[in-house]
Amino acid sequence: MSNPTVCAILAVISLVPSTTIAAVPQDPAQVVPLAVGTTIPTVTVRSPDGRDRELGPGSLVKPTVLIFYRGGWCPYCNTHLGELRKAEAPLVDLGYDLLFLSADRPELLYSSLKEPGLNYTILSDARMAAARAYGVAFRVDDATAARYKGFGIDLEAASGETHHELPVPAVFIVDRSGVIRFVYANADYRIRLAPEVLLAEARRVARPGP
Repeated sequence: MSNPTVCAILAVISLVPSTTIAAVPQDPAQVVPLAVGTTIPTVTVRSPDGRDRELGPGSLVKPTVLIFYRGGWCPYCNTHLGELRKAEAPLVDLGYDLLFLSADRPELLYSSLKEPGLNYTILSDARMAAARAYGVAFRVDDATAARYKGFGIDLEAASGETHHELPVPAVFIVDRSGVIRFVYANADYRIRLAPEVLLAEARRVARPGP
């Protein structure tokens, strides 16, 4: 029998908006991402130069794909960012902005990546304001944080914060008005949304209705 804590895919399909931000859970399988049909919250993230950047309905100039990832220290994140190169040009052709939200502090956004030559727009959510507001933040327990440190992964050094929080890797497709049209989040950080699936969903959202 598969372990639901490890393998549960949190695909949010409810059309009922919800703006309640729950307490940050310690189990990534307990995160509850914002639902399809919800208007995105306005949050403050940071650009690579450390400047605050507002991200919300009023700041969107195009439909947007938001991708939360754990940081440049995560090999699965690096692999996924590399794979998403296949989707970048088609998404731009469809009229999308593509934004990546990292748990790394601003000065590490690009230097920590193992995948060279990425030209994505990467923003720092090291304070977890966006991850909490979007319902994908969880707290790494002390034992796991210590184990990570033994592997050379210092969460506090990477984020510049002491909260020991990370985002569940997640993808949100948001329309021009700021309404979420698709959500994918998986408690198992090893399993990411395939570029082909992302493109199919982006085309569906971009397709005019009847």
